[in-house]
Amino acid sequence: MATSTSLDPASAEFAGQLFFRLWRASHARMADALESIGLTTALFALLNVLGAREGAIQQEIGAAMGIDPSTMVSLIDQLEAAGLAKRRPHPTDRRAREVAITPKGRRLLERGREMTMQVEDEVLRGLSAAERRQLLTLLRRALSSAPPQSLWRAEEGD
Repeated sequence: MATSTSLDPASAEFAGQLFFRLWRASHARMADALESIGLTTALFALLNVLGAREGAIQQEIGAAMGIDPSTMVSLIDQLEAAGLAKRRPHPTDRRAREVAITPKGRRLLERGREMTMQVEDEVLRGLSAAERRQLLTLLRRALSSAPPQSLWRAEEGD
């Protein structure tokens, strides 16, 4: 049974509660859609970053995404096993490993992005295109000034 999305304004005025409810509305739909192409939301997020950062260094990706190093290794292992990404030595730093998206990974990323856009269209259908851009701008600004948080670990769930 679906629950009503309207609440008494006094009970819904906390941003954290609204973020959580919007996340739930989005995440469950996103997870179902991505599962149909063999991805989790975490793997899609990592693949999306790899698609935008050619030859990114593994440690830098983890730090930028707020992911624990051992969890990052596991995620990259999964992408490699599926033929979606590959590690290679960094050309100037022997200790660093670059991670690159493969052509197969790029094709799957495009499918995942299409699915993600469909879910966002459904979840944010009450906002205009300009309001969606504004929402993203405000969320980025809020995140950049938010207190530090612990790194995400796979045990926390996807």
